[in-house]
Amino acid sequence: MNRPLVITEDHALLDDLVRIAAAAGAQLDVAHVPAHARPFWNLAPLVAIGADQADAVAATSPPTRDQVLLVTRDLEDQDSWRKCVAVGAQSVIALPADERRLVDLFADAMDPDPRSGSVICVIGGRGGAGASVLAACLALRASADHLRTLLVDADRLGGGIDALLGHEEAPGARWGDLVAREGRINASALQAALPAFGDLAVLSFHRGEVPAIPAQAMRSVLEAGRRGFDLVVVDLPRHLDEAAIEALTRAKTTLTVATADVRGVLSTVQILSEVRKHTADVRAVLRPGVVDDDTVMISLGIPSAGTLPDQPRLTATLNRGELPRLGPRTVLGALCTSLLRDLLPAT
Repeated sequence: MNRPLVITEDHALLDDLVRIAAAAGAQLDVAHVPAHARPFWNLAPLVAIGADQADAVAATSPPTRDQVLLVTRDLEDQDSWRKCVAVGAQSVIALPADERRLVDLFADAMDPDPRSGSVICVIGGRGGAGASVLAACLALRASADHLRTLLVDADRLGGGIDALLGHEEAPGARWGDLVAREGRINASALQAALPAFGDLAVLSFHRGEVPAIPAQAMRSVLEAGRRGFDLVVVDLPRHLDEAAIEALTRAKTTLTVATADVRGVLSTVQILSEVRKHTADVRAVLRPGVVDDDTVMISLGIPSAGTLPDQPRLTATLNRGELPRLGPRTVLGALCTSLLRDLLPAT
């Protein structure tokens, strides 16, 4: 992959640019004079020209291209915009004021094939409703259909969705490796770091003591997920923390798994009273029980997304570390296929 190009002889500015690029998961090609930059000019996804080299670059009449920036550490330089026009740059970046913006630009430059993935959250109306199983199966079904899918475990006390998939020993990054990150995460770097199985990448927790996920870390992961994946499925905890709220605010749709019994309905109504504060499109996946379906849906007051009948063999299958069959003729596979068809934009 081609790297962003920096043209500067200002060592203090270069140190800043290397540090900022590292925050975006990027490495740089560096030219101290314009002649050294010539082989990289058309190949680099982004070119950052230090103000110290602007006039020298302009004198070489480089080919016109997009994604050229003039970078200065002198906020009082009245000549910046003249230099910007002279080198064909699209904007002036003044450090340190524009540092966060430059992190974003470097991260964008390292995502050569940006996507616009949908975020779907899944939450249980009560404990044991099967929300984690639905989230995992939805992600598995999507990846089997060759949708690049990210499954995010947001329930730090849930035992680990990687264990549910039978891949708790798989090498790769977990939340503990990401919680300290601030700012933008490069989508390609995230995808490369996580445990992956075909078109499915999984972000879960380490075993042992599990720290809370900061809202900023969840925001960075979901933004990278949307840029790098077709679908992001988030398994939420029932007790909403700041990271879960962050996910809800970015969700295209939230699925609530509700059981058709009195306590299940009452618990789901309470969950919905919190969930609906943070997201608009909430739908129910119903587990049939002693209360008839119509009564449950009237009580919940949200649209139905589908029905998930009990599957006696599913728990035993998962406990053996095996994945459930999700073919179109299976109950669970048919439900996941229907949900994906209804919730994702047509391609």
